[in-house]
Amino acid sequence: MTIIADAPTPTTIVFGTDGWRAKIADDYTFENVRRCADGVARYVVERGEQAKGVVIAYDRRFASEHFAAAAAEVLLAHDIPVAFAAHAVPTQMSSYEVVQRGSAAGIVITASHNPWTDNGFKVKSPTGAAAGPEILTVLEEQIARNGGTAIERRPFADAEAAGLVERFDPFEGYERFVRRTVDLDALKAADISILVEPMYGAGAGWLPRLLAGGRIRVTEIHQERNPYFGGINPEPIRPHINEALGIIAKGGYDLGLLLDGDADRAGAADEKGTFIHQLQVTGLLMYYLAEHRGWRDPVVVSVNNTAMAARLGERYGIETHETPVGFKFIGPKMIETGAMMGAEESGGYGFGMHLPERDGVYADLLLLDLFLREKAAGRWPVSKAIAHFHEIAGPSWYRRIDVHVPREQYAEVKRRLLVDLVSNAPTELAGQPVTRTQALETKDGFKFFVADGSWLLVRASGTEPLVRVYTEGTSEAAQEAMLGAGERLVRGS
Repeated sequence: MTIIADAPTPTTIVFGTDGWRAKIADDYTFENVRRCADGVARYVVERGEQAKGVVIAYDRRFASEHFAAAAAEVLLAHDIPVAFAAHAVPTQMSSYEVVQRGSAAGIVITASHNPWTDNGFKVKSPTGAAAGPEILTVLEEQIARNGGTAIERRPFADAEAAGLVERFDPFEGYERFVRRTVDLDALKAADISILVEPMYGAGAGWLPRLLAGGRIRVTEIHQERNPYFGGINPEPIRPHINEALGIIAKGGYDLGLLLDGDADRAGAADEKGTFIHQLQVTGLLMYYLAEHRGWRDPVVVSVNNTAMAARLGERYGIETHETPVGFKFIGPKMIETGAMMGAEESGGYGFGMHLPERDGVYADLLLLDLFLREKAAGRWPVSKAIAHFHEIAGPSWYRRIDVHVPREQYAEVKRRLLVDLVSNAPTELAGQPVTRTQALETKDGFKFFVADGSWLLVRASGTEPLVRVYTEGTSEAAQEAMLGAGERLVRGS
């Protein structure tokens, strides 16, 4: 049985650096989710890969499971079998299932770390990586055509009764997959205490379960489903993780491990409750793979990630590659270069021996392994290990701010930043000469390097009236000075 929906009012849907996201009940509606699913379905049909099926997963946000079912009904109307998550799971479990099953694609209903008012639609390629431009361009073209048209769908229960829907729980298979490259038993045997902060998200329960049965003591907070996320954005950075940092600072924990709302991003804190920022984690994970695992395969980082990657690359003889912002660029580059690791500024880390997609759960396990190996080498507690790491990798004082601009002024601000700077780039920032100016490949901003090795990046949003300003300084003073210079550059003052 097939149902023809009423023709909707078209909404322009554009996939950004990590899928399409919008406000629930505004642009994020069941009909628009069906339009996205129709794009995926027609992409699969055009490739003749219906029999391979599509994996569908979802997070803990408001009505995510219902939006996922709506997407499934569209695929099922095209006779595409669906593997459907039995419950909310981390986004990367879709990637894992796509790879293990040899599926044609994966769909995840999630808005990752966005505010609780939003939801989103991510697409995974057959490799498990985020769908790249070659896939997303086709999807966006189809979605643009299907606005205002009726979209076929087959009732979920009817298709499930016909054997076209398989419910899956990825935990046991994922645990076996992880054990290929991580000694979970060694981690379980560690005599330490860790605090896990999943931020009410789909990653709740995963680390405690993977580490259960040994000496290690794991305390997890915010385990329950809360679509409001306690009033914070489920992004594992300050100020959203301040409660967890405060708990650690009171004593009793050796390490904090953090996840975002869909658990594809990772973070950490030392025994004092000091946040280990995302660029430090990039460097720490690269150091771990090189120093403790002895690997020398390439590393891929986004343009707004750390300069420590290049310095570590020189030290260990590791080739480093830079991509535009977003794992839709990093994942394909990892596959192309045979990289052992890919990392983005926002806390997403993927690994060649694992998945060419972000996995916060796996990244946190590697961080735990790193610090236990550093402990065995006499560098303990965690803060001492980090101090040693910076002696090798150099300093990293990182911060990002969003400069909001009145919507009516945004076009002029973008023109000044993206057009005028081509011929009139600054020669000095924060009292230092600019040694190099780099235009972003995505043509949405510029990166400036100054004499002491600090850098500043300004990047205009394509969806909101704001400009993101990133900097990594060689000192806290340099960081703050560069941020101030960046904000003045945006405001034209």
